[in-house]
Amino acid sequence: MQITPHSIRRQLQPNYPPSEAANLARLICCELLHQSAVDYYLDKDITLSPNKAHLLEEILTRLCNGEPIQYITGEARFMQHTFRVTPHVLIPRPETEELVERILADHEATASPRIVDIGTGSGCIAASLAKALPGAQVTGWDISAEALVVAAYNCRALQVEVVLEQHDLFGYQPAQWEQFDLIVSNPPYITESEKSEMEPHVLEWEPSLALFVPDSDPLRYYRRIAQLGQQLLPTGGKLYFEINRAFGAQLTALLQTQGYRRVVLMQDIAHANRFIRAER
Repeated sequence: MQITPHSIRRQLQPNYPPSEAANLARLICCELLHQSAVDYYLDKDITLSPNKAHLLEEILTRLCNGEPIQYITGEARFMQHTFRVTPHVLIPRPETEELVERILADHEATASPRIVDIGTGSGCIAASLAKALPGAQVTGWDISAEALVVAAYNCRALQVEVVLEQHDLFGYQPAQWEQFDLIVSNPPYITESEKSEMEPHVLEWEPSLALFVPDSDPLRYYRRIAQLGQQLLPTGGKLYFEINRAFGAQLTALLQTQGYRRVVLMQDIAHANRFIRAER
């Protein structure tokens, strides 16, 4: 069987904008079917074995049903590393890469901070920090046992040591000796009323537990993490959050009310309020 990149794009276009269909077709041809980039752009035929033809048909069917390509391939790129992803974890986003880059900009590569990533999911934040800061002691918390399995795989693949622990954030009481220099979290922050604005492939495929908060209390995770920070952080210890851009001012005020200082609201590359850094 033979197929061309153009025919793959044509099959995807009823379900995706032209630019996204082109990106997906390039990924399928070059990364999954191993066509060279030159041959892709020349729209050369790809000869498929029966197994490859069946694989391509399955991929196109799943994509046309709205399933994210990262869940189909089981992989996502983050901070120049490849991470395993499953429907039990969020697909890493470019904005979260910016959060990691901001933390690294504040810490020398030779530093050895004690870091906890709350809501670690795939482990992309924790493992990336452990890789870039070899002296750091990194811990990842998540309520989901399935997510922790994925995070453990990614830490092994990146050859980093991260302590992974299952905790319910709202029931957890730290031990007196437990302390970290830095808390980082990208917790659920999309309100229920914002669902109508979201892409179907996010709503239908990514874990709602890691995405949504009630309209009545959109800062519930941040409030709880800030409370834990009073016990877990020494004086001068830092909080780093990825946030819902609609609640930057409210979260800044919340942290200041809880006694945090040097609270800084920061924008992402798209100039949206996306991150907060605070110091205990």
